[in-house]
Amino acid sequence: MIIQEFRKRPVVIRAAQWVSDLPEQLAEEIAEWCDGSYDSDVAGGCGPHGEDWGCLEIDTLEGTMEVSPYDWVIEGVAGEFYPCKPDIFARTYEPVEESGR
Repeated sequence: MIIQEFRKRPVVIRAAQWVSDLPEQLAEEIAEWCDGSYDSDVAGGCGPHGEDWGCLEIDTLEGTMEVSPYDWVIEGVAGEFYPCKPDIFARTYEPVEESGR
């Protein structure tokens, strides 16, 4: 086996982070965007002070996955969605600067 090195192609993705400003409202918006589901009455991820944020789930190519607080939800190049931990997201992606700035 020969191990080769590869560089990720520079593609633009869309993403939203589930943060604590308005966790329920943001979870509902993310669920609507990616055709997922959110239930505030079901125990799910815990916020920074132990508060229950409810359960946000999205359908991925690997099946239904639960999104944890502060995760990013990414729309991939083929229109697929998947959650990404904040530290991985920060090492992999950077904001796209709008043209004309």
